[in-house]
Amino acid sequence: MTLRADICVYGGTPAGCVAAITAHQEGASVILVEPSRWLGGMLGAGIKPLQDCPLPEAVGGLTNDVIFRFGNLPPDIVREFHEWVADSGITVILEHRILAVTRNGNHIETIHVGSSAPNKWGVPPPASESEESCGVSASIFVDASYEGDLMALAGVPYRTGRESRQAFGEAPAGVGQITNWTPIDPYVVPGDSTSGLIPLIDENHGFPIGSADGYTQAYNFRFYLTANARHKVEITAPEDYSPDQFELVRRYVEHIKAVSKSTGDQMDRLRAVFPGWLNSGEYNYQRASLVTNAPVGVSHDYQDGDWNVRSRIWRHHIDYLRGLHHFLSTHPEVPEEFRRETAAYGLDAGVFPETDGWPHQLYVRASRRLKGRHTLTHSDVLNQTDPSDAIGLALFGVDVYPVRRIAHRDLETERLGVATEGDMFIGGHMGTGRPYPIPYRAITPHKSDCGNLLVPVCLSATHIAYAATRMEPVFCVLAESAAVAATLSIRDHVAVQDIDIELLQKRIVERGQIIVWSPEESGPTR
Repeated sequence: MTLRADICVYGGTPAGCVAAITAHQEGASVILVEPSRWLGGMLGAGIKPLQDCPLPEAVGGLTNDVIFRFGNLPPDIVREFHEWVADSGITVILEHRILAVTRNGNHIETIHVGSSAPNKWGVPPPASESEESCGVSASIFVDASYEGDLMALAGVPYRTGRESRQAFGEAPAGVGQITNWTPIDPYVVPGDSTSGLIPLIDENHGFPIGSADGYTQAYNFRFYLTANARHKVEITAPEDYSPDQFELVRRYVEHIKAVSKSTGDQMDRLRAVFPGWLNSGEYNYQRASLVTNAPVGVSHDYQDGDWNVRSRIWRHHIDYLRGLHHFLSTHPEVPEEFRRETAAYGLDAGVFPETDGWPHQLYVRASRRLKGRHTLTHSDVLNQTDPSDAIGLALFGVDVYPVRRIAHRDLETERLGVATEGDMFIGGHMGTGRPYPIPYRAITPHKSDCGNLLVPVCLSATHIAYAATRMEPVFCVLAESAAVAATLSIRDHVAVQDIDIELLQKRIVERGQIIVWSPEESGPTR
């Protein structure tokens, strides 16, 4: 069976929902395909709609008018997304993911999708469990997924990992400075390098600072905890749990005990390990701690992996958190007060009732990135460019969570220890303080690669530029503009690269989008 629509949107992320609604409002028939059973992506899995938007005045369109009004509690946000899409009458296919693509020349004709029902904790099934069930044909396709799977399966070129400093002239690019260096022996037998590294430490590839590599920043869950028995779900140890898996944590706890200036200081340092950083009601990765609530160094395999690999990594994040909680609740070398505090916590099933308290979306901060007609770089983020085809604004610091955890010898003291690498937050939440424009060319492939695909989430950007652009409100803004572009492409019978940019900008401004920032005059230009 093959379904047909004017526009197929792949990925029920916030951007995917915005793209689908916009295309519908512009008069197109739409099919929205989502691999899980939940719409709303990370906005329904812990992140708040306004949380990563330091300047709401720079955001217009449906993002400002609708998304920002969805509240802050995950189940409410999920419900709002489902009701919003359902009220439009858009055809939605849940629990199906893309398996293959049929092309004709430089056009996608059909995507073939198969079952992908998640397990009781929201983990997607491995690829081996998906069987094709139907096809979806469309004139235009929008890949709004976090992984860029439609783009990749269509054979459209993309990037993963980190570019070198030289590749695009970006000073912060490539392998970065060491952070969180701690004088912990990294070897199974302390002092004996032949005994191998203890778990949770990566082999160091040894590339110089500024070099390219295949790594990307850490992922994690944005999870909620409670000690209230009414909603609490016990966090159980993984079936294969062994305290040896957390030997680094044990040695880090010993370090914390040795350097803490007071009991309060010690407790704060231990809480950075677990639960982590209390962000806006939910816990997030604590980048200032050598060890925290998510694994480091596994996201690089997720980026371009198949769903056998990704399902395993997704489950690894769950089992890591389960094991960390159990270790810190039970190990005798952990201070008793902290053991009791940690043991009292369980997952809050009042927030994620369908998945025993586990968030149903892993925070995939960065994955594949389109090789498009314009590659967004640090120069764009710094407002050193002025594209004529702007379709929305972005503003945030270059936000990269740790990429690797490695053994490292301090150059000054020559002491061996363990450190993280790659962490940076240039400019903080406000970045440069001035929103920068995103060109239409950054969401479109080269015409020879594909003439009917738009990519507003895994857009064309370097690792550095993507780190400043990867916020949900930005994705939503770009998705609304992408959907309008899709309808213009259909109306004028041209490739998405050949639409009239002035007409696109005129229409998206009419819809309330903001494409120029001029606070010196009268505020944003719509």
